[in-house]
Amino acid sequence: MTGSMSTDYKDLVAWQRAMELVKEVYRCTRAFPRDEMFGLTSQMRRAAISVPSNIAEGKGRHSTRELVQFLYTARGSLLELETQICISRDLGYLEEASAKNLSTRVVEVARILSGLINRFQQAA
Repeated sequence: MTGSMSTDYKDLVAWQRAMELVKEVYRCTRAFPRDEMFGLTSQMRRAAISVPSNIAEGKGRHSTRELVQFLYTARGSLLELETQICISRDLGYLEEASAKNLSTRVVEVARILSGLINRFQQAA
């Protein structure tokens, strides 16, 4: 893999913010009950990881159409994560402040992703 290829997606603000979101999700889910390790904890982490992973994979594709499809998949994972944040808050696993912080980050990444999707769709 060439240096420029590996850094291409890393230059995207959407990928950078999504990576920050992953770290925050891991930090917040550390305190979840042990019996949730293979439930909500695992699902939230997987959904969060899916976001920057799909952005990176999309950037590695050969067509703009494929890239946009991966960006939509990333956005779908964000909506999944947002729902899981609400569930975690409602079950008392996340404090209100942590839930709000995560939700704010999700909304920010979603906004950036939507902008990217619009930009790339217009270019196609």
